[in-house]
Amino acid sequence: MLLVLAYTATYNVALARLEGVDQSIFASFEFIVQTMTTTGYGQDSGIWTHPPMFLFVAGTQISGIALGFFTLRLIIIPLFTGAEVNLDSRLTPKQDHVIICEYRRDSAVLLDELRELGIDYVLISSSEANAKDLADDGYSVIDGSPQDAASFERASIDSARAVITDAGDANVSTILTVRSIDPDVEIITLTDDSDMRDVLLETGADSVLSPHGVLGQRLAEKAVSSFSSELTDTIDLGGELEVTEVPIQQGNPLIGTRIRNSNIREETGANIIGAWIDGELQLPPDPDAIIRSNTVLLVSGPHDALEAFSDFIQPARTLRRHERIVIAGQGEVGEAALAVVSEAGLDVVTIDVEDGDDVDIVGDAGSDEVLGDAGVETAGAIIVGLPDDSDSLLTTVLARSLNPDIEILARVSDTDATRKALSAGADYVLSVPQVSARMVAMELRGEDVLAPASQIRLLRVPATPLSGSTLAESGIYEKTGCRVIAVEDESGFTSTVDPQRRFTGDERIVLVGSDEAVQQFRKQFDVTPMEPEA
Repeated sequence: MLLVLAYTATYNVALARLEGVDQSIFASFEFIVQTMTTTGYGQDSGIWTHPPMFLFVAGTQISGIALGFFTLRLIIIPLFTGAEVNLDSRLTPKQDHVIICEYRRDSAVLLDELRELGIDYVLISSSEANAKDLADDGYSVIDGSPQDAASFERASIDSARAVITDAGDANVSTILTVRSIDPDVEIITLTDDSDMRDVLLETGADSVLSPHGVLGQRLAEKAVSSFSSELTDTIDLGGELEVTEVPIQQGNPLIGTRIRNSNIREETGANIIGAWIDGELQLPPDPDAIIRSNTVLLVSGPHDALEAFSDFIQPARTLRRHERIVIAGQGEVGEAALAVVSEAGLDVVTIDVEDGDDVDIVGDAGSDEVLGDAGVETAGAIIVGLPDDSDSLLTTVLARSLNPDIEILARVSDTDATRKALSAGADYVLSVPQVSARMVAMELRGEDVLAPASQIRLLRVPATPLSGSTLAESGIYEKTGCRVIAVEDESGFTSTVDPQRRFTGDERIVLVGSDEAVQQFRKQFDVTPMEPEA
């Protein structure tokens, strides 16, 4: 205000002495306010003739803008951002919801999964900043300690269907807190230490999930499958029909072949019903799409046809290829992978920065020398189970440069790093957040998937939404991206789906699709999945 008054007096005197204009001090005050707030130049702009007047007015404008900027930056913004925000007031009433405690694996991935599946939830986070950021993004989050009974009361535990806890070392305390409030609510616990499973179950958890262990097992199974024609991860759909997904590895005879020219049906009796190509799921695949390394084929047929298909696509062995698998990293992921590879009877070499009973080479896997000592140049596969994504990407690039034919299977901690790993040369990549979210969703909904770490989801539902219409008229694929691959009615089970068949609504259908496609199907058709038959 003092600056405004000083400008007013100066301007009033300058008008009188330089321009010969005798103006009211109040008119000069109005002009200064208009100029400093950039709302106008006032009624005086036509009477200036002297350079000092123009310079004074310009200086007034600049100082007004600067003053406004600093006022906004130093006073207004901190005033609003520093204000306390009651996140509880943002919650809508909850019923039959899930309470999630301290989820540490990219909360947004799990919360998006639950929201798209129509599962209501409340996340309790002890980090006020993290809780506010998630709440600002539209998620149902409150800040509080999962060891405080009041936090669960604020999250309406009395009407919750389950509690999911991922609180690390505080899991035991969290479980005890929940049980003291509600002895009957279902508790699902996530842990990175599979050795804690029995302790957590004894404490009161109903189920314990180890995402890192499942991820390591899945990567190892994919690596082992390249040395064997034995089928893994098949699902029996009924009527002797099974479905499985098969990644195409380096050296596969189908690489470079168009799907229409692959002769898979003619040679094996199996059908390609879908394919991940360049990171995109195609249902059905484009007949002219070229099969490449990193392509994942989704195949259906009788068990003997899938076995014939597995034999048909086995990579040609080369003189440099040996039945050796290198495992980089001996944390939870590496240990799980080692157990699978050892059981398969394959030669295995392990690398870790710290020495241990199961560590063959102590060193950094992101080193040419260490990878060379591990025999990467002649190995058939390497499983990259390092906890740091930057290290994983570097190891992937180096392994590919040392051995262009090696199969690389990698774990990443950040979902966004999946595509980077594929670009770096990995053949198969799984992210911890996606695997964790899928495991939780499976536990809550009991869905059929090829594996918790699968890229593809299967869904059994009643055909009620199709009652009175044909498959073509329903627009399931066009609206959701899901494909109906089998139908069951009173006459039995069939994988030959006629798009012109008119449904009565009493049938049961099996659909296949990506996570997003299945979520979209549920939104569009509002149907409850059926429990798999025993």
